[in-house]
Amino acid sequence: QWHLVESGGGLVQSGGSLRLSCSASGFNLDYYSVAWFRQAPGREREGVSCLTISNNGTRYARSVKGRFTITKDSVENMVYLQMNNLRTEDSAQYLCAAERIPLCTVEVPQLYDYWGQGTQVTVSS
Repeated sequence: QWHLVESGGGLVQSGGSLRLSCSASGFNLDYYSVAWFRQAPGREREGVSCLTISNNGTRYARSVKGRFTITKDSVENMVYLQMNNLRTEDSAQYLCAAERIPLCTVEVPQLYDYWGQGTQVTVSS
């Protein structure tokens, strides 16, 4: 049985940093493209960043480029999202997703079948 479990969210002041973790069990993330999405109340799910299979490439939403970094630890079977210089508009529930697609995308969340429950990030001004 597969699981994706996010952690690392919390309350941080504007300009601060957080590192989110996504732990996978029941499947090997090395064979999946992995993505981070976020969803704020009343808003559509938004792609943040993704990492293609075999770490061949990364993609970032324009709003987070230069501030967020996605990485993977194959030994731990985990994916991380380092978030720096956080802004109030980054506040949302952050979800980890995975799918066996060769090229990841942050534009089409429907492509991903495996999702975690999310971790809340709140950035105060």
